[in-house]
Amino acid sequence: MKPILKGILGGIVGFAIGVILLMLIRVLFGLPAWSTEPAATVGYLFGLIGWLLGVGVWDYWARGWLGRPNKPYTTTGWRRYFDFDTDHKVIGVQYGVTLVLLFLLAGLLAMVMRYELMRPGRDIINSAVYNRIMSMHGTSMVFVAVAAIMGAFGNYVMPIMIGADDMAYPRLNALSYWFVPPVAIALLIAAFTGGFDTGWTGYPPLVEVTKLGALFYALAFFTIGFASILGAVNILTTAITMRAPGLSWGRLPIFVWSIIGTAILSLLLTQFIALSMILVILDRVGGFGFFDPSQGGAPILYQHIFWFYSHPAVYVMILPAFGIALEIISHFSRKPLFAYKWAVAGMLGVVFLSIIVWAHHMFTSSMTEKLLIPFMISTELISVPTGMVFLAALGTIWRGKLRLDTPMLFALGVIFNFLLGGITGVFLSDVPVDVHLQDTYFVVAHFHYTIVGGGIFGLFAGIYYWFPKVTGRMYNEKLGKLHFWWMIIGFTLTFIPMFWLGINGMNRRIADYSPELGGVNMFVSLMAFFLGASFIVFVYNMVVSWVWGEEAVANPWNATTLEWMTPSPPPHHNFPATPEVVGDPYGYGIPGALHARVGPAPSVASD
Repeated sequence: MKPILKGILGGIVGFAIGVILLMLIRVLFGLPAWSTEPAATVGYLFGLIGWLLGVGVWDYWARGWLGRPNKPYTTTGWRRYFDFDTDHKVIGVQYGVTLVLLFLLAGLLAMVMRYELMRPGRDIINSAVYNRIMSMHGTSMVFVAVAAIMGAFGNYVMPIMIGADDMAYPRLNALSYWFVPPVAIALLIAAFTGGFDTGWTGYPPLVEVTKLGALFYALAFFTIGFASILGAVNILTTAITMRAPGLSWGRLPIFVWSIIGTAILSLLLTQFIALSMILVILDRVGGFGFFDPSQGGAPILYQHIFWFYSHPAVYVMILPAFGIALEIISHFSRKPLFAYKWAVAGMLGVVFLSIIVWAHHMFTSSMTEKLLIPFMISTELISVPTGMVFLAALGTIWRGKLRLDTPMLFALGVIFNFLLGGITGVFLSDVPVDVHLQDTYFVVAHFHYTIVGGGIFGLFAGIYYWFPKVTGRMYNEKLGKLHFWWMIIGFTLTFIPMFWLGINGMNRRIADYSPELGGVNMFVSLMAFFLGASFIVFVYNMVVSWVWGEEAVANPWNATTLEWMTPSPPPHHNFPATPEVVGDPYGYGIPGALHARVGPAPSVASD
């Protein structure tokens, strides 16, 4: 905990230095010494630097820039998870635990929203407070969906799957994680400085005229984007340069391909969301007019920049979930991944097409009508590469020897839920239908089927699948299956009725609705509480199993990829010697098939 305390102290000192410097500069230019929003912005940026230096960048990295010896790293045991540790496995756990906690907090906010929506009229909160809670819920969930799988399993599992001993840039990897706590702090400050009521999209002009909390929303979004870019650079460099001998592109596990696709999107496009937040901050703090029509700006410009990243961000959220689902489906069907090359092509096709579909979020804006049909066509075309991924899943399941353990159930849930999300997305890609359904609960249901039904179910599939590898313990299988069935039933009964609510005119992001919709909303709220309760089972199972669970062997699933050829949990450098890859990662049913050789064979469970 000492590094965190040093980081907090460094953040406070950095904030104070930033504010004082700004005040001195303002006085030198003949301006009033104090201005709240400029002080908050500059103070946050200096505080962020102070936090990073205090939490470990100075001790383990920056001292060397000045010709001084870096501090030797001596932290051991559980304290490593609270330190600037450069081991990719520690960083993966840090990401995973942090973002699961944020997910649970955002879920509690959703419960408050659904309590308010149980009946028409006001119950416990007014419309302004509801909008702030809704905005915090949405922003937090988007941060979780964007970063959780790539941060947790992209860090922990991907290097082992390619036979590497760590990430290409270990210190940069640690740095990317320690950007995340300031994001949570900025959101917390936002809640206590008036909140923000813009939704997670933060459209101007509202985001520029609302309370101070909206400024911290923009700063938080900028910070998580910076962490995402650093992570993407590391992942791509690692995947390109550190693969084990014999691990050609055609032998990569499908999860690695999904992480590569995600990293490409993050690296190329995240700067656009960062740019949109910088422009908002400059408008608020510096009096610029990028989005102010009275100064020659255009609010719709923000939407183009924002969605140029934020629609591909949907695939930043879902591609890793596809990779996890296909990975698990192959191993638990005891079959080679069907149409492996087509599945890879589908993922890369999604990466390309997702860049040219952003404006379907803007069909009801003042965008020129000449662009409506091209964006409608490009949006519908993306179902083709997505369909390749679905066919790979279905072809692998077909006549497979299915093992319906908890990871497999969640993997199948990804395919089922995203199918519904994709089908309903086709309706929204059609201009006339979208004009009717835009900003209704049909969009809420579609979005949750895509992001929660696909991305978050994929996150839980990965948690259960790699839990033995990460912890060296087995979870309780009965509780895992209980969690799945409870969650998918609750999820289905919560969000399917929302399609009906949207078709019947219930607007999203509003705390009230027509009385005739009260019965369905009461049912949706009760089912949402039912869904929320399922995570109690998950938390109990994870905590108890991590401490007292049965010890896991190296390969409890009898899988074939490299991460299962090392002890559970893996040693510091993963393998006793550099692995040599000699075959396909999914060689089921092929006599004598072997993916890799890694010194002495690990112990395995009986089939």
